[in-house]
Amino acid sequence: MKMFKLAAISLAFCLYATIALAQHGHAGGMGGGMGHSSTAASDHGNSNAGGNRSAHQASVSSVLSKNPAIGDKIVALTGDQKGAADACTGFKNLGQCVATAHVSKNLSGLNFYCMRLAMTGTPVPSGQNITCNLPSNFKGPVSLGKAIQTFDPKANSGSETKKANTETQQDMKGSGVKS
Repeated sequence: MKMFKLAAISLAFCLYATIALAQHGHAGGMGGGMGHSSTAASDHGNSNAGGNRSAHQASVSSVLSKNPAIGDKIVALTGDQKGAADACTGFKNLGQCVATAHVSKNLSGLNFYCMRLAMTGTPVPSGQNITCNLPSNFKGPVSLGKAIQTFDPKANSGSETKKANTETQQDMKGSGVKS
């Protein structure tokens, strides 16, 4: 019985840690994207790293097709008239997309597509009259926290990321999306 409890606790911890790290969008832990080596930072957040972009995008599209409520929430947050799958193009997972949408809504002046560009390298959709002023020395893709710092250096990226992750968990749970 003790062994079963230990296994259950270990499994629960691993699942929680995986979900928390996936929603933060960076492999280095919960440091807000700071302190990564240039190699890690350049691969970090890149859906094309390791050739898994189509697999990740398929899973995002699959989740959206099974849970239209979360798709509606993404459209409401981003204003993307083509739909949630279009808005989430390039993100590693749905949680990363929803958290980015929340940050762009919570911090006036931050554009979702500019954040997406910084985090995934996915360009702003054609037809959008949006200019993303990335610094000339910008090296992306970056974490959500680093993208916040890039576009709003005065914002508290740690608390904004945490707030967005909490909102994301609530949205996904409320929409029936299994984390």
